[in-house]
Amino acid sequence: MKAIQVTEPFKICIVEMPKPVIEQKDDVLIKVTSGGICGSDIGIWNGTNSLATYPRVIGHEFGGIVVETGAAVSGIQVGDYVAVDPVVSCGKCYACRIGRHNVCKDLEVIGVHRDGGFSEFVKVPEKNVHKFHQPFDQTLLGIVEPYTIGVEINRRAGISAQDKVLIMGSGPIGLCTLQIAKTNGAQVMITDVVAQRLEKAKELGADITVLINGQNLAEEVNKFTGGEGIPVVVDTVCLPQTFEQSVDLASPAGRVVVIGLKDQPSQITMAAITKKELTIVGSRLNCNCFDEVIDGCEKGNLHPEKLKTAMYNYQDIEKAFLEIKEHPQDVIKIVVGF
Repeated sequence: MKAIQVTEPFKICIVEMPKPVIEQKDDVLIKVTSGGICGSDIGIWNGTNSLATYPRVIGHEFGGIVVETGAAVSGIQVGDYVAVDPVVSCGKCYACRIGRHNVCKDLEVIGVHRDGGFSEFVKVPEKNVHKFHQPFDQTLLGIVEPYTIGVEINRRAGISAQDKVLIMGSGPIGLCTLQIAKTNGAQVMITDVVAQRLEKAKELGADITVLINGQNLAEEVNKFTGGEGIPVVVDTVCLPQTFEQSVDLASPAGRVVVIGLKDQPSQITMAAITKKELTIVGSRLNCNCFDEVIDGCEKGNLHPEKLKTAMYNYQDIEKAFLEIKEHPQDVIKIVVGF
């Protein structure tokens, strides 16, 4: 079978690999139909993803059609349209024991720590497979995964209809978080430095958009909240200064969600957290969020089709990566088709 492999930084190619075969009773063999290119894939390609080793078949946002199952598989059938959870955990450590396997001490992510789903076929355990219950656009199966990040963020923040939420950044994760927050009934303000992305955010339900280069965010937050500060801040920009700004803009008793993995320190005083009794939480990957996203897609509450900027055949993967590199302001999510 064909697969997309990064052999070293800036070298991506189509390779021939053995087609996986059913070995374990819980194995599910999937014919991949589509996958979404994520920032972590770009990081593996350009050498900035410190978690990956080479060579690596990339792709952790992917889905397809089930073609074969192991003897013990009962909830998945041949022909099912499915999306795949890339989180692989040990099931034994403290985090796993309390139901938070997405931060397992021995966590691995399909497509980062081990070979991923940008291939014609992939084999994964049944527990990682989540099925659709009605016909669905095959080109969008790979876009389920980024929505699960948005669900996890909303859960970590406890976002509800009584909240006003500031999402910093209108990239794919910011837009997914926005859509989930709106389904939870929240009012949402979202920012970006690219006007086109804010137009997309409006289309997806944002109540207020703020163009960072042309507006004062603190003033806009004060107008939005009547001077109280914002109850929930989600920082998807992930810079030290945006983390600092999140703490500053949060209201008393507010919540701040951090998703960045950079190791650069920020300058935040204890008093800034203590005086307002802020809750600051990290959010990583997803913890059993796939079925909620699939339900939202099937009911029409979520709109993955509006995130798809373009689709490339897997043989044109270099063109797809160059599109993201050279025109990042025009790209939300590029889909690779198999």
